[in-house]
Amino acid sequence: MASIYDRHVDLERFMEGVKKRNPGQTEFIQAVQEVAQDIFAFIEDKEEYHEAQILRRIAEPDRVVSFRVCWEDDNHNIRVQRGWRVQNNNAIGPYKGGIRFHSSVNESVLKFLAFEQTFKNSLTGLPMGGGKGGANFNPKGKSDAEVMRFCQSFMTELYRHIGPDTDVPAGDIGVGAREIGYMFGQYKRITNRWEGVLTGKGMEYGGSQMRPEATGYGAVYFLRNVLEHAGQDVEGKTAVISGSGNVATHAAEKIVQLGGKVLAMSDSGGFIHDPQGIDQDRIDWIKHHKTHTRGRISDYADEFDGATFHEGERPWHVAADLALPCATQNELDESDAKALVENGCIAVSEGANMPTTLEGVKVFHDAKVMYAPGKAANAGGVAVSGLEMSQNSERISWNHERLGEMLTELMEGIHSKCVEYGEQDEGYVDYVKGANIAGFKKVADAMLAFGVV
Repeated sequence: MASIYDRHVDLERFMEGVKKRNPGQTEFIQAVQEVAQDIFAFIEDKEEYHEAQILRRIAEPDRVVSFRVCWEDDNHNIRVQRGWRVQNNNAIGPYKGGIRFHSSVNESVLKFLAFEQTFKNSLTGLPMGGGKGGANFNPKGKSDAEVMRFCQSFMTELYRHIGPDTDVPAGDIGVGAREIGYMFGQYKRITNRWEGVLTGKGMEYGGSQMRPEATGYGAVYFLRNVLEHAGQDVEGKTAVISGSGNVATHAAEKIVQLGGKVLAMSDSGGFIHDPQGIDQDRIDWIKHHKTHTRGRISDYADEFDGATFHEGERPWHVAADLALPCATQNELDESDAKALVENGCIAVSEGANMPTTLEGVKVFHDAKVMYAPGKAANAGGVAVSGLEMSQNSERISWNHERLGEMLTELMEGIHSKCVEYGEQDEGYVDYVKGANIAGFKKVADAMLAFGVV
């Protein structure tokens, strides 16, 4: 058996290879590092994983498809963007993962998301592999007609790489019900087939109830499981949440329903602090303002007395018991983590993908903060997407109550897997380690069953 020193040398050598093969892809390298440091310890005495180079294979996408997307704006100018689909691993099922439209999208971001998605989907227990896609297109400020033309052009290329038994995309940042509708319509037009090739669809054409709420609700259900495992509860606790989109507003909604008090929310322009608490009526106002008016969170401070807007800042320095980063990757750094710890934060549940930097995660671990990583905490969204795939295949539709029960059970199951592999001395659970190992093991064992392919 290798010594601890030898194991670290192996990890370092492995990461040197990852960096050499993926130069400049900082987000992807960060994601692989976060997983590998736990997996190397787990596979130390498991020769079959070493012989088959399982981790090396998972960290190399099955394929990365890159394509040009041409569209015409309302002034009849031809615009050119770049689109991608990263199909990371389909050992346990068809590739599954969202499509992101944002100016920050690049190959590194999508490879990190697809890599993370592989473990997240494994944790759900559903037969779904990991993938992710998107384009460096920002729908903000665009007309409905411009968004429609872009989505149709994007799908005109993407359709040849996806299918209900091959790869099933969903929404993500910048891709909501409007964009899914335009893309699904184009897929149907090109192929002359109605099939469950996208999830997050409207209820009128094969969508699932609970899908809009699933990621945000799931993050809070997981948080509740974390707190209950430690003998605590959401009720009576204060929370700060980043973001004000679908995930953030539904996370806030569920915190309120469970008796908690939400103090802050944000968007890319800054955050609002409401000491009175952002109750359900105010959450509904934010939902409408962001989805229909497409306004900024700063307007909240003008609408509600006592609330303040903090331009260009993030909410992590507001004192609260709970923190839920629900916006984007690397939005919570080391200094933010230290501020949360100093202000008495006891638990963090990630609604976004990899929103905390590696340095921030270390701060939480050192302080024994209960920290739930995105691959576990925000798996509720893809779990209900998987259930939407099942409903489409069977031509059935489950009601809101049944899906709510299934989501609750799925998040409880993910929590149990994380505890199984992450529980340490004195009852502290390393949820990152637990999620990484539990997610890895299922994918790895499937890959071993297939041989070297």
